[in-house]
Amino acid sequence: MEFKDYYATLGVPKAATAKEIKQAYRKLARKFHPDVNPGDKKAESRFKDINEAYEVLGDPEKRKKYDELGANWRMYEQAEQAGGHPGRPGQQQWTVNFGGGPGGGFRTIDEEEMRRIFGDEDPFSDFFKTFFGGMGAEPQGPRTRGGRAQRIRAGHDLEHEIELSLEDALRGATRRLALQHGGQTRTIDVRIPAGIGEGSRIRVAGEGETGSGGGPAGDLYLRVHMRPHPQFERRGRDLHTRVAVPVTTAVLGGEADLPTLSGAHLRLKIPPATQNGQMFRLKGQGMPAVGKPDDRGDLFAAVDVQVPRHLSAEQRKHYEALAKLEERENTTTAV
Repeated sequence: MEFKDYYATLGVPKAATAKEIKQAYRKLARKFHPDVNPGDKKAESRFKDINEAYEVLGDPEKRKKYDELGANWRMYEQAEQAGGHPGRPGQQQWTVNFGGGPGGGFRTIDEEEMRRIFGDEDPFSDFFKTFFGGMGAEPQGPRTRGGRAQRIRAGHDLEHEIELSLEDALRGATRRLALQHGGQTRTIDVRIPAGIGEGSRIRVAGEGETGSGGGPAGDLYLRVHMRPHPQFERRGRDLHTRVAVPVTTAVLGGEADLPTLSGAHLRLKIPPATQNGQMFRLKGQGMPAVGKPDDRGDLFAAVDVQVPRHLSAEQRKHYEALAKLEERENTTTAV
């Protein structure tokens, strides 16, 4: 039986904190998950090793026991074969360990998921089973129904897409959802925070798949998809738009009306000889940071010079006079 260096498996030092161990596990689990590497037996084996290592190092009691084994692990193996457990605490039960919390959603894979991925093959090594128990261990505190033990299983997380407008993301919004649990439908109100962006996930605790045997329900995650806006384009926390400026204002200077995403209108000062496409920046008129409504990005407005589509006789007369003036000036400059 080979000694398993779980710290090396996760790529962390023995003095690593619980947070560092969890971060290493999350990174490796994402990289080697069978769903990401279909048919890759090496990735599948690596994934099993990663989960086994985290099952031990992610549990303070198991980690303590593992650290105590050290180079004397063979003594425990021999004692196990002889039917004894020198200095060994009571048999550990293999339980589901939900990690990640609100920000991540990662957790130690439970027995059912392990069997779904790896079939009937035991995903834990002989070393793990000798000292920590394996998938053959019954869950702690089994409930009974009809005289039979009922396995306690937590519900899976669920994910659905939710579509938002740019105005919803600017102000924040509330969505009423109809959810089905146990054949019954109920409605809940979900608060969408201001500043949320494309691809963000909103966690609704306890509204995922219902657990069995009294196990906790999973969580519901709403993945945000932003509808395109006809006037504004979002780039991070900045907004980009175009502002219509008459050709006379662009030439002589003046002001232009600039609508904002909030519905308010600003007066944008246009200096003389402003060129088409010239960009103006309005600080603090962009999108807010999530949880920080006063911390906003900027609004960038590109000038769209409006050339008249139709000219009156008097307008044509003035433009012709301007053209002659420009022609004389160009001739003088050339000489």
